[in-house]
Amino acid sequence: MRAREIIRFFALVIYNRYNMDRLQKYKPSDKMIDLISDNYSLLQVMSRFGLSLGFGDKTVKEVCEMNGVDCRTFLVVVNFMAEGFSRMDGETDELSIPALVDYLRQAHIYFLDFCLPAIRRKLLEAIDCSENDVSFLILKFFDEYMREVRKHMEYEEKTVFKYVDALLQNNAPKNYQISTFSKHHDQVGEKLTELKNIIIKYCPAKANTNLLNAALFDIYACEEGLESHCKVEDYIFVPAILNLERRMMDHEK
Repeated sequence: MRAREIIRFFALVIYNRYNMDRLQKYKPSDKMIDLISDNYSLLQVMSRFGLSLGFGDKTVKEVCEMNGVDCRTFLVVVNFMAEGFSRMDGETDELSIPALVDYLRQAHIYFLDFCLPAIRRKLLEAIDCSENDVSFLILKFFDEYMREVRKHMEYEEKTVFKYVDALLQNNAPKNYQISTFSKHHDQVGEKLTELKNIIIKYCPAKANTNLLNAALFDIYACEEGLESHCKVEDYIFVPAILNLERRMMDHEK
């Protein structure tokens, strides 16, 4: 009976591995343009992996190979973003950790150097901070939020990613593990709720409605983007690094 259970277990593992590509929404053989047509938000994922537009009718695999991007890692992130859950299930050892870290670093650059500053400029154009206390409060709150996001992402850059780089070189410090990051990983996107409520409930009377609505729309989109970013870290990045840590420990035994 015991032997039969073991055989059944390994048969299930092999079946799941065989069917993984078939079950996932997007596959290496799909045309890249079909991914974007189906879900335009994946443009951000492409950009963070260093994939530019102008790929014609090439498949996902062909576009990734042209740009030196690990196709499997790209598809894991793309499918996670599209489906909202991970199909990893023990497949973390097949991911490219450097590709995943670079993707997360590019996301940080997008939020800190482009997305958040662009929202701030729209807020400045929409409201007059010199004449209204609410306008001043909106900008003050947003600036505080930007500092908080920057602090959060700088910690990841200087501590977490540096640790992973050292781990890949088999030179990781003994006083840090990825579980430390996981336990203190705040969902930074959630804290935009208070700012949205201030704008919606107490919108200054002299505000440029179109510009303020555009800024508010971007805040909603930024919040969703940050939440997705944190989920990629929690459900793909952290499990992958935990698996890498276990492999390193087993190798040292």
